[in-house]
Amino acid sequence: MSSSTRRLTTAQALVAFLTRQYTERDGRRQRLIPAVWGIFGHGNVAGIGQALVEHRRAMPYLQGRNEQAMVHAAVGYARQSDRLSAHAVTTSIGPGATNLVTGAALATVNRLPVLLLPGDTFATRPADPVLQQLEVPYAGDISVNDCLRPVSRYFDRVTRPEALIPAALQAVRTLTDPAETGAVTLALPQDVQAQAYDWPEEFFAERVWHVRRPAPDPYELDRAVRALRSARRPLIVAGGGVRYSGAQETLAAFAAATRIPVASTQAGKGSLRHDHPADVGGIGHTGTGTADDLARTADLVIGIGTRWSDFTTASATLFQNPAVRFLDVNITGFDAHKLGALPLVADARSALESLTAALAARHHRVDPAYETEYTEAKEEWERRVTDAFTAHDPHARPTQAQVLGLLDGIVTEDDILINAAGSLPGDLHKLWRARSPHQYHVEYGYSCMGYEIPAAIGVLLAAPARPVWALVGDGTYLMNPTEIVTAVQQELPVKLVVLQNHGYASIGGLSEAVGGEGFGTAYRHRAADGTFTGPPLPVDLAANAGSLGMRVLRAKTVRDLREALAEARATDRPTCVYVETETPDTVSGPPPAQAWWDVPVAETATRPPAVEARETYDRHAADRRRHL
Repeated sequence: MSSSTRRLTTAQALVAFLTRQYTERDGRRQRLIPAVWGIFGHGNVAGIGQALVEHRRAMPYLQGRNEQAMVHAAVGYARQSDRLSAHAVTTSIGPGATNLVTGAALATVNRLPVLLLPGDTFATRPADPVLQQLEVPYAGDISVNDCLRPVSRYFDRVTRPEALIPAALQAVRTLTDPAETGAVTLALPQDVQAQAYDWPEEFFAERVWHVRRPAPDPYELDRAVRALRSARRPLIVAGGGVRYSGAQETLAAFAAATRIPVASTQAGKGSLRHDHPADVGGIGHTGTGTADDLARTADLVIGIGTRWSDFTTASATLFQNPAVRFLDVNITGFDAHKLGALPLVADARSALESLTAALAARHHRVDPAYETEYTEAKEEWERRVTDAFTAHDPHARPTQAQVLGLLDGIVTEDDILINAAGSLPGDLHKLWRARSPHQYHVEYGYSCMGYEIPAAIGVLLAAPARPVWALVGDGTYLMNPTEIVTAVQQELPVKLVVLQNHGYASIGGLSEAVGGEGFGTAYRHRAADGTFTGPPLPVDLAANAGSLGMRVLRAKTVRDLREALAEARATDRPTCVYVETETPDTVSGPPPAQAWWDVPVAETATRPPAVEARETYDRHAADRRRHL
C-alpha cells in the first residue's frame, strides 16, 4: 500500500468515511452519522457487520429488532437533532431490505434524513439466484432494493468498490441539503461489501458540510413586504420548516412586532409557546376553532415551512375569503409555489429576519380590533380545552382527553410527547399546550402506526436528559412493540402510555361518519351476523409490555392514572402506564373537528348510513376551491 492509499474492503471504507463527516450551521458542528442501526443476515454480516466491528469505537452500533422500527428510531433522532445529525440503518437482502420501505417513505414525506444501507444480491453473479433473490425475467439488474427508489431522495447501487466514492459523496450531499433531504439509499451487493480496494486517503479526510441559510431574493422579498402591508386580516401558518431552521425565536419576535396571529400545522406546533399572545393553535381538520375561523376570513395566509397537506387546508375548503392570497416562505421552490402563492424561497429564519426588518422600518402592525378579536377567541378556546382536560370524578375511567389533561398537569418544558396515528393526533393538535420548541413530536406526514416507541428511542439518544413519552393506542401498540426490548437493552427510560380502547378508534369514528358503520374497526369477537360486535378480545397489552422487560403501572381510574404518570415521570427505567379509556363512542372528549376532511363516500348505496353520509359529503365538497 502506498502512502496515499489505504487498503480496505468497501464496507470498511464506507464506515471509515462516515466517521469523518460533519455538519455545521451557525458555527455549531456535529457528527453527521454518529451511529448505525442494524440487523445482520447473510447479505451484510460479513461486509458492513465486520466493518462495524473494525470501527466499533468510532462508529457505535445499535441493535434493532425490526428493520422498519430501526428507521423510525433514526427518524426520531434526526427530528430531535433538527436534521443536523442522522443515523444509518443496515440490513440484509430480501425481507430485511423491503422492511425499510415504510420507514423510508415516512422519512422522505417528512423531509427528515436517514441513511439506508441494505445488502443486495451479488454484483458478480457467481450463482443466480441466491437466497432471497427476486428474479425479474425482463431485467437482470433489478433487486428488491429497487422498491426503495420512489421513497428515496437519492438512490445508488454500488456495483464496484471504486463506485462508492461518488455515491457516498452524493449521499452525504443529499442528507445535508435542507431542500433535498430525506431517505438516502446506498444498495450494497454482498460481494462488493467484502471486496478490497486501494482507497485514496483523500476519501477519508474530515469533511464539514455547511448547512446553508439561503437569504430571500430582493425581488421576492419586496413583493412579500408589499403583500403584508396591504393585508387587513393576515394569518401565519407555521410548519415544520420553522423548527428545522431554528426560527422559533425569530417567529416570536416577528409576531410580537406585527401582532399577526400564528396558527400551526402538526409539524409546526410548538413554534410558539402556547401562551404567546399571537399563538392561536393548530389549523385545519384537527385545528382549533380560533385558528380555523381566522383562516376562513384571512385575506393573506403566510405559510412558513409548510407543505400544505390536506389536513392543513381542510381539503381545500378552509380559506374561503374570495380575495385570499398566499405568501409561501419555504426553502424549496416546490413547496413555495403551492396554492398559487407569492413565493419567498429562503431559509425560514433568514426570511423572517428580513421581513421583520423591512416591516419595522414602517412600524407595521395589524389593526388593534383584529388583535382583540383573535385574543378573545383564543381565551374562549382555552376554556374549552380546560373543560376537556378536567376529570371531575377521580374514581371514573378517564377519557382520552382527560389522559392528556393529567399529563398536562405534570410535564414541564423539558418533556417530549411522541405520537403518530389514531385519534390522538387530532386531540393533541387541538388541545396540547406546547411549552417548548421540541416538546410536541407528532409524525403526521405519513401518520405511521408503530412509529412512536422506536421514535422515542431515537429522541432519547439525541436528548438523553429529557423525559420522553410515547403515547399509543392499542392498535398502534400491536403494530410494532418490539423495540421495547431495545429500550430495555440500552437502558433508555422511555415512558410509554398505552391507551386501551379496544380497536381503531379514529378509523372507527371516521367509518361511522362516511357510512362504513364502524365495520372491521373494533377489536372484538365476531358476532353471528359477521360483524365484530361481540365481547372485547381478551388481550392484555400490559402483560405483553412487561414480558418485554418494561416496568408496568396499571391505572383503572383518574386517581390511579394521575399517580402512575407521576411515578413514570420520576423513574429512570423504561416504564409503561396502561389505562383503559372510555369506549370508542366517547374516546375523543374535546370539541369536534372544526373543519372538513375529504374522504370520498360511496356515490350509490342501499344502507341508510351511507346514503346520509353521501348527502353530507356533497354539501362539504361544494366548498372546495382551487387556489390558482
